[in-house]
Amino acid sequence: MLKNKILHILFCCLMCVSITAQNKTSEEIKASKEKVAMYITEAENNIKEDQYYQARKDLDDALKYARNINDNERIGLVYYEIGELMLLMQEYDEAELSFQKAILKQELLNNKIALANSYSGLGDTYLNLFRYDSAKKYYQLAEIVFGEVNDVDAQMYAILKKAIVHYRLDEFSFAIEEFDKCISRAKTKKAQDVLSASYIYKGHIVSRIIDLERGRLMVYSGLSIAEENNYTEILKNTFFIISDIQERNGELIESNKYLKKHIRYNDSLNAVKDNKLSTKKRLEFLKNDQTEYQLEKIENLQELKDTKTENKIITMLGFAFFTILSLFTISLYKNNTIRKKSNKELSAKNKELIIAKETAEQATKAKANFLSTVTHELRTPLYAVTGLTNMLIEENPKEEQKGHLNSLKFSGDYLLTFINDILDVNKIEAQKVDIQTEVFNLKSKVKNIILALSNAQPKNNVKIHLEYDKDLPSYFVLDQVKISQVLINLIGNAIKFTKNGDVWVRILKTKVEQEKYTLRFEVEDNGIGISKEKQENIFDSFSQGSIEINRKYGGTGLGLSIVKGLVGILGGTISLKSELGKGTKFYFEIDVKKGEKITEVKQIEYFKDVEKNNLENINVLIVEDNKINQMITQKTLSKMKITSDIVDNGEAAVELVKQKKHNVVLMDIHMPGISGVEATKQIRVFDKDLIIFALTAVTLDDKLNEFKTAGFTNVISKPFKQEVFEKILFTELTKQDIIN
Repeated sequence: MLKNKILHILFCCLMCVSITAQNKTSEEIKASKEKVAMYITEAENNIKEDQYYQARKDLDDALKYARNINDNERIGLVYYEIGELMLLMQEYDEAELSFQKAILKQELLNNKIALANSYSGLGDTYLNLFRYDSAKKYYQLAEIVFGEVNDVDAQMYAILKKAIVHYRLDEFSFAIEEFDKCISRAKTKKAQDVLSASYIYKGHIVSRIIDLERGRLMVYSGLSIAEENNYTEILKNTFFIISDIQERNGELIESNKYLKKHIRYNDSLNAVKDNKLSTKKRLEFLKNDQTEYQLEKIENLQELKDTKTENKIITMLGFAFFTILSLFTISLYKNNTIRKKSNKELSAKNKELIIAKETAEQATKAKANFLSTVTHELRTPLYAVTGLTNMLIEENPKEEQKGHLNSLKFSGDYLLTFINDILDVNKIEAQKVDIQTEVFNLKSKVKNIILALSNAQPKNNVKIHLEYDKDLPSYFVLDQVKISQVLINLIGNAIKFTKNGDVWVRILKTKVEQEKYTLRFEVEDNGIGISKEKQENIFDSFSQGSIEINRKYGGTGLGLSIVKGLVGILGGTISLKSELGKGTKFYFEIDVKKGEKITEVKQIEYFKDVEKNNLENINVLIVEDNKINQMITQKTLSKMKITSDIVDNGEAAVELVKQKKHNVVLMDIHMPGISGVEATKQIRVFDKDLIIFALTAVTLDDKLNEFKTAGFTNVISKPFKQEVFEKILFTELTKQDIIN
């Protein structure tokens, strides 16, 4: 009982002392916060006057006051300021440590603006230490967090720095993409320094990997902005870049001139930095600071004597109070530490996942852009090759020339198939393939495929046997194009790898539930077979049995990869059984619905029944900058008795449409001056009804929405088949009653 009374009295005394101390602490906290702000302001003023060492002392004093009141927000702020100062003083190891300490405090408080600034500062530090991967990581984090707080200007600078890291790592496709973002934003925000740097670095990349002259002009644009605004650091780097471009162009005298300019700027800037960080200034500071430190120490000792008695009493009572609460505090601390650690790890993992996701998306985008560019550059000359070949074949060549022309046509068709295969694989991997079901005669379709493939390779002397389950109906609801593509690839492979043998195509019923069927497709041959080792990766892109097989039998190695993807889209899984020297069997199962019998549509012969006068009254404008393609397209129209005009750029097309009546415009996309898309937009301002086709080698899937928005009536992909071209043209002319 007596013990309880003593504890009660002690607790009351402690509460009284605590309240008194709390009032005092509240005043001290306010004063300390003011001291922190004052010292940071003084440090900033000293930095402006190049008094870096005095600024460091000011920030150390600010840190002391922030720590005295345990103010994590201000501690984080001071560490950030120290990090920035250490960057100026080129003390990169200390800068790294200061930014890391700032980030630890700011992550606890979830202070996003301060945190983003510290991420950017740490990125700057790693950039100066040539630790580019670490720099890229923290610039990426800064970009994300600046975006979350909608600080567009700061985010723009983070993107610029990240682009420079990509440039330093020779990651040129990523660098160009980021510099393009900076150029767009800098023009909007009128940020001349960002615009100047982006033009210069992007221009250097363009000069190295795309076009030297185009890159040089871009660099000079950036140089002009830098000289106008006296951006000395940017100018220094620019002179070095121009020197490199001149050297690669063989202009050694000019290259040497700009290299000397770079060295002069670099020496001048280094001299300024050396003056700011001179040893003499440092020694003077240390001498003066030591005297001030001794005086401050004497004052502190006197103050300590005056408060010694009071502090002793408070310390004893405080010790007793904290002893009573120690167990409870330790328990809370452990739980809180574990929670903070878990939250921190989770936050770090989430940020890593965001970066990994964005990196993967960038890589996918870069791959898609690369494929789109490459296929466009291949399709454009291929249009000329296939078009000219078909024209020569139709103009009654000599007997000895027919074989050469047919070989040329086969090569062109093969190359077009290869390009389409690459695009198909890319679409399947990107999951951009849609299922389009329709009712069709499956049995008839398979027979037609077998007949066509048999005629394509008569030299192999292969007999193809169709085994169609007698209990199966002929009509099903299925994606006709995709199942045809699968069977063409499988049957074509079986014929190719079999000589003087047999191929069996089987379509069997494995399960029936009312109108739903499970069909098993099998393609078996008694050809050369596939080894166990090669079976493991036979469905990978560009995979064939061996180099020797590739040379002997030809092919792209993409067919089975496409088959696997398409069967997966149709809901099945492709499998195989094979033995060397005995043959191979591919098989898969898919679920389909029974379809009702439909009337077969007779193939339309477009323009056959159109009166000659009607055709001669149709006038087509061909907008194409390639002379050979102009001639091929005009020749194609001439055979159809349709007249045409030709212009080679978008501006001329807009003017001619205004001056002369045309029924149809065949618009190329990539041309000098304005693009075909921009030209179409301008035409649509004054003519909403004119038929405008995008006649282009651009990959369609990623541009279709853009073409539709611009106002194109339809799209014709180059190189095109005559019947496809006629069908699209006939359909649109009929819609507008231009022909009957």
